Amino acid sequence: MRVGSTTLALGVLIAFVGVYETAGAQSNPSTHRPQAQHSTTNIIKELNVHITMRDGVRLATNVFRPGGTSKVPTILIRTPYNKGTDLTPNYQFFVDRSYAVVIQDVRGRYDSGGEMDFRKEMPDGDDTLTWIAKQPWSTGKVGMMGGSYVGITQWRAAESGNPALKCIFAVVSGYDDYLDRYYSRGGAMKLGHRLLWMFENLRVPSHLATFASFTTHLPERTADVSATGRIVDFYRAAMDHPAYDDYWKSFSTREKISTVRVPVFLVGGWYDNYAQSDLEAYEALRKQGNVARVVIGPWAHDQSYKFQGVDFGTQSGAPIRTYQFEWFEYWLRGAGSIPISGARTFMMGENVWRDDDRWPPAADKSTAFYLSSKGHANSIAGDGTLTTSVAFRGAQDHFDYDPRTPVPTAGGAVCCNPSIFPSGPLDQTVSERRNDVLVYTTPPLKKPVRVAGVVRALLHIQTSAEDTDFTGKLVDVLPDGGTRLVTDGILRLRYRKSLEKPELAKPGDSYAIRVDLGATSYAFLPGHRIRLDVSSSNFPRFDRNLNTGRPIATETELRVAHQTIRNGGKHPSRLLLPLLPEKVLQKTIAAPQPITTGRKRGD
Repeated sequence: MRVGSTTLALGVLIAFVGVYETAGAQSNPSTHRPQAQHSTTNIIKELNVHITMRDGVRLATNVFRPGGTSKVPTILIRTPYNKGTDLTPNYQFFVDRSYAVVIQDVRGRYDSGGEMDFRKEMPDGDDTLTWIAKQPWSTGKVGMMGGSYVGITQWRAAESGNPALKCIFAVVSGYDDYLDRYYSRGGAMKLGHRLLWMFENLRVPSHLATFASFTTHLPERTADVSATGRIVDFYRAAMDHPAYDDYWKSFSTREKISTVRVPVFLVGGWYDNYAQSDLEAYEALRKQGNVARVVIGPWAHDQSYKFQGVDFGTQSGAPIRTYQFEWFEYWLRGAGSIPISGARTFMMGENVWRDDDRWPPAADKSTAFYLSSKGHANSIAGDGTLTTSVAFRGAQDHFDYDPRTPVPTAGGAVCCNPSIFPSGPLDQTVSERRNDVLVYTTPPLKKPVRVAGVVRALLHIQTSAEDTDFTGKLVDVLPDGGTRLVTDGILRLRYRKSLEKPELAKPGDSYAIRVDLGATSYAFLPGHRIRLDVSSSNFPRFDRNLNTGRPIATETELRVAHQTIRNGGKHPSRLLLPLLPEKVLQKTIAAPQPITTGRKRGD
């Protein structure tokens, strides 16, 4: 039994049918609720209206609009997670304020015809927008909203250039499926959350499996059957395309960002899988002259601010509903003003909001913290240190990576069932006690060290394998010795030059590699220490490299790789942190600003 086209998995890892009233503010969902401009109990409901697409497929659509004869702007939501039969409070909010809300099952899902196919989201979105603009109740102006896959349908509709679409508001969606949903920026597959999503959404009802059983299944190419009891075509296609080739580029908004000309508002979380892409999309849009805004909080994919042992508090919330309302008011009605000025990001550690025009907020320069040891940096009991100057005399740290016993994942930007696969700033002590983890730590800090941007590690390495992985974790060490994961990443050695053209290594040769550890905004406080953990696995956040050099998707042989990290002297391995200079810090740090909701004519 097989499932779906090759594009079903280009969907989300969680079913978003709306977004929270206030991101992160779980205790008071009415915080910052805009006052109704026009409230009505006379709502016209048209359920299961079938809109015909250009190829004849009919998509089931619900229309909710205020009664009366006035034409109104429209908010469109295109979802694979069931449009339902009534308004949720999220959408009732907008109908009460004189918007039509149109909710559609995407192709091949629930009441819509056809087979789900991500390649059809652009023409289907285009045709739906044209249909809305022609309705007698429509002003011809449409905005789109929603999260995860629902955000991706917005990007695809925006690529169409349909004149009815005036703006989008995409939450935790990213803009490139290879980099966001399947593979890391270092080429390793994001195995855990992909298989977990399949297990929770696609498995045969009678099929029983555990997270451990299907994530450790070999060969990886048939792990779909282990997880779901059936063949899943989209998963097999991803296995067949481990490099960033034309298959992925053909449906990447990242590759087509120049076609997106509408105003875009993005929302993400530091412990969500898509934050780095959300920020990159913001910068790309800004540079090409688009109106763009972005908000990144200390949230997971579900926008929670609470994690195991860490609670960022209600101050980490953001009034997302207000931002949505003001965004649509401005672009669909010409009322009020655009919410926030550019990039609003939450700096963890100090737990404050920042407002900046660009991202990263400082010039694209990084400060180096050099790895140093006497050759025994293994575990927290070792002698690894981070220093601001290169050690005159070089050293080598060694460890063996055995894919049979990989370093277990503990938090980070994983998704989407925290009871099975916890995300966030979790403690790393268990993995840091292992001999196959190299640990490098600064002395206690005398003043804050504020990081804002993409963190990288430049490592001088040797390996006994033709292909293997190297991982890095940026960790905050608290005064009491506890730790918090800040951000992490991985490089599959065959992709050291390019994600597009893999090249095997020569065992025993030396290589300088760069590991992307992801984007963050984090303040290391006085008395804390900065730490870099280096190893070769972070499983099942990333799949295991089996160290043979053969295609990982079909491999079943496991080999031990003997790894060397060189530091000091002529091989200055280092952690690269994008630090905020004082002039940028003083100019831009701010508490959250109050949000106005009254209507005023824009400029």
